[in-house]
Amino acid sequence: MKNDVLSTPGHLISLAARGFARLSEARLKPLGFGVGYLPVLIALQNGKASTQRDLARFAKVEQPPMAQMLARMERDGLIQRTPHPDDRRSSRIVLTRAAQARLPDAIETLFKGNRDAMDGFTEEEAVQLVALLTRLIENLDQITTGVDGNKLRN
Repeated sequence: MKNDVLSTPGHLISLAARGFARLSEARLKPLGFGVGYLPVLIALQNGKASTQRDLARFAKVEQPPMAQMLARMERDGLIQRTPHPDDRRSSRIVLTRAAQARLPDAIETLFKGNRDAMDGFTEEEAVQLVALLTRLIENLDQITTGVDGNKLRN
């Protein structure tokens, strides 16, 4: 079992992530959202970010993919860009009213998907799983980020 690459945490977590993504996409599509949009929508809703740079940091993605996602979200009527008052090169990004109106249903849809996926788990097991995954993500962030804050190239 130790040498079975298909039983490693990395592989199993990857399978689980893909399963969650498929479930979420299927359930969010009728609401006009993609699962990849959610970190941006939540950051904008909570006031955690309002520029492309801030959103990229929050969602832990590079700037070019964030720019592409924001263009799709703008096309889909989910966000609006306005000139940034302090930086002419930047735009402030806000949720449209349509996105604000549909976001609570999308969040509830995601919570329901998580509850469905955790069927058969005790509350304690679910809490433990979240704690373990959080630690794992922190470890991976430490491994992949150099001392100076730049991503390692290896």
